[in-house]
Amino acid sequence: MREAELPLALSVGDPSGVGPEISIAAWQARDSAAVPPFYLLADPALIAARAHRLGANVAIVETTPAEATRVFHRALPVVPLAARFTDSPGRPDAVNAAGTIEAIDRAVADCLGGRAAAIVTCPIAKKPLYDAGFGFPGHTEYLAHLASLHTGIEVMPVMLLAGPELRTVPVTIHIALAAVPKALTTELIVATGRITATDLASRFGIARPRLAIAGLNPHAGEGGAMGAEDERIIRPAIDMLRAQGIDAFGPLPADTLFHARARAGYDVAICMYHDQALIPAKALAFDEAVNVTLGLPFIRTSPDHGTAFDIAGKGIARADSLIAALRLARRLADTGTKAVAA
Repeated sequence: MREAELPLALSVGDPSGVGPEISIAAWQARDSAAVPPFYLLADPALIAARAHRLGANVAIVETTPAEATRVFHRALPVVPLAARFTDSPGRPDAVNAAGTIEAIDRAVADCLGGRAAAIVTCPIAKKPLYDAGFGFPGHTEYLAHLASLHTGIEVMPVMLLAGPELRTVPVTIHIALAAVPKALTTELIVATGRITATDLASRFGIARPRLAIAGLNPHAGEGGAMGAEDERIIRPAIDMLRAQGIDAFGPLPADTLFHARARAGYDVAICMYHDQALIPAKALAFDEAVNVTLGLPFIRTSPDHGTAFDIAGKGIARADSLIAALRLARRLADTGTKAVAA
């Protein structure tokens, strides 16, 4: 099968969350929302039970990645896991951790093994995984670990939030705000910017990406009057990125970085901490923003929301962000294929 015809591998995430139902809803929207062919790595019995619970009239076929595209138009292709799930919507259970992790493992193996064009992941919850002995901070770090195991090359993952009007990248991610100034280094900003520029060129097809670098402090420090980090850490990083031929500029005050006229001047905003990047991304496109992991030897996207245990199993979860993640994964895979061919 040609790479352009390969299906997407969709891991179910935490089965007690909304992953199963948004996967079902995405398949149901395959024609109206132009959802590309995918297969779901999950426990088929749980998917059938969740569909029944929701009153969804869905044909489910147990299949292989090689057959998924062929059956996608008539049935939801489910590639079975060895692990089985406890069906408890809204009540996370560490018993399900083995299957949650297996689905991620299988998706990565399929993508690197040439059986899938890209990976899309439904949300996971950290606590049940930690309770089962999971030793990674989160999804992204585990994917980087798997990539390193498969390729023998250490990789640095970078989180990109992509919406119709804005792309943002947080340099530091899931750490306390008080810890950000100590974690922020010139080297980390340079590495993040370089990976971002490389992937925007190779996967998004942006020939010369423009990187707007946000400041850390109010008014980007205002020449040191409101903090020294902007001049001491961020500005040298921008100089180094520019010396490497990357179109980076700043540091820019974050409070004027995200209005429409400012957004027209860059392709991505490199932000210094989690909320600086995610608040504008979600404010502009809460149901359409997609989480993309850059720096990996495969394409990975995911919905920009969590497990939503509070609404799991109620049939009210929206699949918009998952559909956007599937469509973007397909577009990135196709762009990468064309770039390689050229």
